[in-house]
Amino acid sequence: MGKIALQLKATLENVTNLRPVGEDFRWYLKMKCGNCGEISEKWQYIRLMDSVALKGGRGSASMVQKCKLCARENSIEILSSTIKSYDAEDNEKFKTIVEFECRGLEPVDFQPQAGFAAEGVESGTVFSDINLQEKVRLGDPARCCMVPEGNYLLS
Repeated sequence: MGKIALQLKATLENVTNLRPVGEDFRWYLKMKCGNCGEISEKWQYIRLMDSVALKGGRGSASMVQKCKLCARENSIEILSSTIKSYDAEDNEKFKTIVEFECRGLEPVDFQPQAGFAAEGVESGTVFSDINLQEKVRLGDPARCCMVPEGNYLLS
C-alpha cells in the first residue's frame, strides 16, 4: 500500500507550533482493509510507543489487525520522523503532520482529540493537553486556537 499522509488545515490566532505530544499520543483513525474494502465502524487509535511483532518475524508495526470480513492480517506503522508541527505560517493551508506506512490497513478518517500542545506567538507560553474536538480557547480571548471541523486530509 505504501505511505499515507495526514494533512491538517487550521486557523491559528496568536499561537504556533501546534503539535502532538509524546509517544503515547493517540492518533484516532477509521481503517479500511486494503484486501476486501471493509471499513471499521469504530474509531481506533495507534500510538508511537506501541510495537506489535508481525507474523514470521518480518519486523513490527504500531498496529496489527485481522480483518473481521476477510481474515487477512494487516498492519500500519507511524513514521516517527514525519511528525511535524503546524505553525503560524501554515495558517489556512494544508500541511502534512504525520505519515503512516500502510501494509493492508488504510486510514480513511481522522478524529483529533486531546494531547496536542501549542505556544503563544509573542509570549512563548506553552499550552498543553489541547483537545481539538472543539474550538479551543487558550488563556484569554486574545489567545485563541481554532481548528475548524472537517479540515483533515488523508492522501
